[in-house]
Amino acid sequence: MEVTGTAQHEAWQSRSLPPVEQLRDGLWSIPVPIPHNPLRYVSVHAFALDGGGLGLLDTGWESDEAWAALTGGLASVGGAVADVRGVLVTHLHFDHLGLANRVREASGAWVAMHPADATLVAGLNRGGGAAAIAAEIEFLVGLGADRADAVSDVGPAENMERFTSMAVPDRLLEDGDLADFPGWRLRAVHTPGHTPGHLCFAEEDGRLFFSGDHVLPRISPNISTGVSGAADPLRNYLDSLAAVRDLDPAEVLPAHEWRFTGLADRADALTAHHEHRLTELLTAIRAHPGSTPWDLAAHLTWSRPWDSYARRMRIFAVTETDAHLRLLASRGLVVSDGGPVPTWTLAAR
Repeated sequence: MEVTGTAQHEAWQSRSLPPVEQLRDGLWSIPVPIPHNPLRYVSVHAFALDGGGLGLLDTGWESDEAWAALTGGLASVGGAVADVRGVLVTHLHFDHLGLANRVREASGAWVAMHPADATLVAGLNRGGGAAAIAAEIEFLVGLGADRADAVSDVGPAENMERFTSMAVPDRLLEDGDLADFPGWRLRAVHTPGHTPGHLCFAEEDGRLFFSGDHVLPRISPNISTGVSGAADPLRNYLDSLAAVRDLDPAEVLPAHEWRFTGLADRADALTAHHEHRLTELLTAIRAHPGSTPWDLAAHLTWSRPWDSYARRMRIFAVTETDAHLRLLASRGLVVSDGGPVPTWTLAAR
């Protein structure tokens, strides 16, 4: 791997926001901040379209600060939100889809995403915040959480309301579809794992690969189970990594951190990371047979002491652990007791 987004990398090291950059003729990256999040910003990519207007890949978190960064970034390259004709969304998370409604209202632009994530967005919007909170609490209890801990970690319903009024797309993109960005050959690549409908985009003329959250240069994307998620999301993710490994783009443009080359090397490193994690989890199950996913998460290595984990960080850790358990089960290495709160042991060899 080699860092090509040097300004992004330097900004990361100095804990600042990187500059708006022109990456190719008619292509810019615009950093849009994410409040109170260690990822700091999402890179929104703006494309000049043949015949006039702009296309956006992702939009950023829904907040006034993010809106000011997006509109200011477009102005700095001679554009405006009113010029946007279409928005491609890599996946349903709020830092990617959040501002899509504002962009659509200000410009009349269409919004496109994969059907699997579009279905999840529509379902969240129909149910509302209270239903989403209740479902997540029950899901965590089913993974072994004490109900009081689950209620505390998930938080009140008003915390979820913003995530249940996101933009439902006007258009759907399947694997292999070309995006309607005149002057560009942006082909959708379905890469389920981080979300069921995650899309990367391969720009075929310039050999650019917009990787969204599927492949990041430094961190491993969160791969978790969830209320309405896939049955085996980590298997999906590893299959998706294998599917893009040999594309050999000239440059990878992720949604976070910095641009880089060496997609195959990074895909191999991410695969090795998860295999190491699976081995660590097997060791934990051997030492603590009959444990729930909630309990097993406490026996794994994390970036900080386990007793400092709470709220959304603890939820992500437990649901990541559950995703790894499901892959081990599909490989025939562990079995659950099949109870309402499954406990896990090593499979008989």
